[in-house]
Amino acid sequence: MRHNGTVRADENDEQAQQAADTPSHRLPAAPPAVTTSLAAETDLPDDRYFNRELSWLDFNARVLGLAEDASQPLLERAKFLAIFASNLDEFFMVRVAGLKRREETGLSVRSSDGLTTAEQLSQIAARAQQLVTQHAKVFLNEIRPSLERHGIRIVSWQDLGDSDRKRLSHYFSERVFPVLTPLAVDPAHPFPYISGLSLNLAVTVRDPETGREQFARVKVPDNVPRLVRVEADRRSGTATFLPLEELIAAHLGELFAGMDVSECHVFRITRNADLEVEEDQDEDLLKALERELARRRFGPPVRLEVGDDMSEHVLDLLLREMDVEPEEVAEIPGLLDLSCLWQLHAVDRKELKDPPFVPATHPAFADRETPKNVVATLREGDVLVHHPYDSFSTSVQRFIEQAAADDNVLAIKQTLYRTSGDSPIVDALMDAAEAGKQVVVLVELKARFDEEANIKWARALEKAGVHVVYGLVGLKTHCKISLVIRQEGTTIRRYCHIGTGNYNQKTARLYEDVGILTAEPTIGADLTDLFNVLTGYARQDTYRSLLVAPHGVRRGIVRRVHREIEHARAGRPAGVRLKVNSLVDEQVIDALYRASQAGVPVDVVVRGICSAKPGVPGLSENIRIRSILGRFLEHSRIVHFVGADEMWIGSADMMHRNLDRRVEVMLRVTDPAITAQLGAVLDSALDPATRCWMLDADGLWSPRPTEGSEVRDHQVELMRQHNPNEQL
Repeated sequence: MRHNGTVRADENDEQAQQAADTPSHRLPAAPPAVTTSLAAETDLPDDRYFNRELSWLDFNARVLGLAEDASQPLLERAKFLAIFASNLDEFFMVRVAGLKRREETGLSVRSSDGLTTAEQLSQIAARAQQLVTQHAKVFLNEIRPSLERHGIRIVSWQDLGDSDRKRLSHYFSERVFPVLTPLAVDPAHPFPYISGLSLNLAVTVRDPETGREQFARVKVPDNVPRLVRVEADRRSGTATFLPLEELIAAHLGELFAGMDVSECHVFRITRNADLEVEEDQDEDLLKALERELARRRFGPPVRLEVGDDMSEHVLDLLLREMDVEPEEVAEIPGLLDLSCLWQLHAVDRKELKDPPFVPATHPAFADRETPKNVVATLREGDVLVHHPYDSFSTSVQRFIEQAAADDNVLAIKQTLYRTSGDSPIVDALMDAAEAGKQVVVLVELKARFDEEANIKWARALEKAGVHVVYGLVGLKTHCKISLVIRQEGTTIRRYCHIGTGNYNQKTARLYEDVGILTAEPTIGADLTDLFNVLTGYARQDTYRSLLVAPHGVRRGIVRRVHREIEHARAGRPAGVRLKVNSLVDEQVIDALYRASQAGVPVDVVVRGICSAKPGVPGLSENIRIRSILGRFLEHSRIVHFVGADEMWIGSADMMHRNLDRRVEVMLRVTDPAITAQLGAVLDSALDPATRCWMLDADGLWSPRPTEGSEVRDHQVELMRQHNPNEQL
């Protein structure tokens, strides 16, 4: 990334305004809305946004669409059913829980599309019930029968022969029975606490002497495989499984000896898991977070899942005892919690899965079979890595590992948002500190659902002598940046990595992300300044090559969209191409609407939530929005301003939380070879023949291309380009 001069993130008048608005904490808060003559030029209609929560449900419907796609390998279809289930769990634990809390505390406000919180919850409940019913039917009517035809079966206890029943009864006695605890409900035994996402049996038993009926709850243990393998001989290539709850139900007589079992129904509760950490300047953030994590398991219920065969009187008891409203109930035919289908995906049947793909070492870092020194390579020029097509372990991970072992490296600075359970990068950072290098790591403790893992890493790093910082009060540090400072003769040189994905070697094989490895001095200076903000009391808010949220990204993006409008009005080439996970921020969307009204073509590739309405006459005729889902999770953020010929990558999605409440970094890419590579990624994603979903003005996502067209798979094409020797 060889800069001919300094690239400023924002204009001089904006810098002056920011200086006036900067509050007294370490990092300036997000500035007020951008106000320019363009912004006030055209009134925009009030109904110009889709609801973000319903848009998320549409996203999960597209995941379900992959499970319904008969062109997908069978076990991959089962995998997408599991992903759908896990996605929906998190949606209720966080998004629905947040809406309910807002409603209960009287903080209800209308959404950007004008719905009250109560109206949103009502529409979410109806749409979610529709989707879970469709989800269950895809499994029962399509996936399960297809699996059976290929020798992979999920059976009931009634389907088993005597020998299998005998063997599984022994398994129950040895492995399951000892960990079960039936909990009675009567005047002496209050209704037990039901933990979130646990699978439970609601059991009604009758005393044969008195005829009195009693209720009990049995928790299905989560430390035993949910799908119990039936067959003794696994060499046949077949795989038969019995759901654990069926095994327990078949042996309830052993738990309730001398009683008659009248009813047994499966149920599952989802609880609010959205942490609210009160951040106090005078309190240790780690201790505050640990306290909130202990409370998370006791969050209020937000959803009750029950089988569609549950009797009315048992359901009434659950609603009453767990304080659940009828509209919070999801009735599901068949198995509850299909995330257990990950177990089926693990069955060794290669012909029913995607062909294996091994990421290739980037050509810049490989000399035939000999790995090249990353630092030496970066002295020759910048490198774009595109994961999972380019190997993470032989690029970014190797960069940190080599720096840790390099005697000439003086310091390493790194942010960690999510990392894996066994992290070579964390190990390398600890090795570097123990070798006497200055190592600073910003561990974001508030990374949702990874809080406990990050607390563990933070303590391990501190024990090894690493300077650990927990981030800024009121903000999550979401940027993905690394800085290596190296002594080279009489000079100090800085080497950097800025990416769109986490420093996690496991998800790097599943998530699509891009990153830049560079020795460009201005970028090194920018990261040095930014780390001083993150770890000290610096209050810098402008940079040479970066846009930094919460004060720079939205303004930078909106101003550049307005500049494309000026290009179009002057008769010059213009356009905006945007690849993100989510597009929700109203200011960014409004800027795109005005660009469309000025004749600027706007092409958006969005994986998840999208609140913008494309193709509305007079508003967004020039906006086209598509979504690509597939084998890998599309995760990179790339923005191309066509008229200005500017390309940016970074960690920020176009959402309020990213632009207002997180530290995010967007990097301007100026190396011509790298901008061409990024442009090719966008060209492939936007190719009319690429398989995708297209969004219309009414909010309907339709598969494209239409039947009969020649279809290309964006991800398969990239796999072929990066590793042409793979059999795909």
